[in-house]
Amino acid sequence: MENDLVLRVVGKLLIPFILLFALYVQFHGDFGPGGGFQAGTISAAAIVFYALIFGLDKARRIMPDRLVEAMLASGVLIYAGVGVAGLLLGGNYLDYFVLDKDAVHGQHRGIFWVEVGVHITVCGVMLKIFYMFASRGQDGEE
Repeated sequence: MENDLVLRVVGKLLIPFILLFALYVQFHGDFGPGGGFQAGTISAAAIVFYALIFGLDKARRIMPDRLVEAMLASGVLIYAGVGVAGLLLGGNYLDYFVLDKDAVHGQHRGIFWVEVGVHITVCGVMLKIFYMFASRGQDGEE
């Protein structure tokens, strides 16, 4: 597929809109269907789409393995950090209302950061799984 000009042009046009849609799903998760998990899978799907069109090596240059592995850890740390912040501010673990003077704003702030952590982790996991399966049989691995 790397030599198919139409597919490459359409891919370059669609991928930014796919990523924009992932952001929409991320930020719309408070008000309707969506959230971090769905946005993470959509973000990963955009990178997988890029890899299928342009090749795995080019996708790994954009999203290297070290970055993907860092996403796995950082997303979990963001999620856990929100819980620890609630503890440090005098509430229970993942008690969002203590994150702001106004309890409603604290709830929104906490949910936002938890969903960001989920988004980052899910995107990283999906990409790691794809990279592992896509690179099977390469470099003498079987």
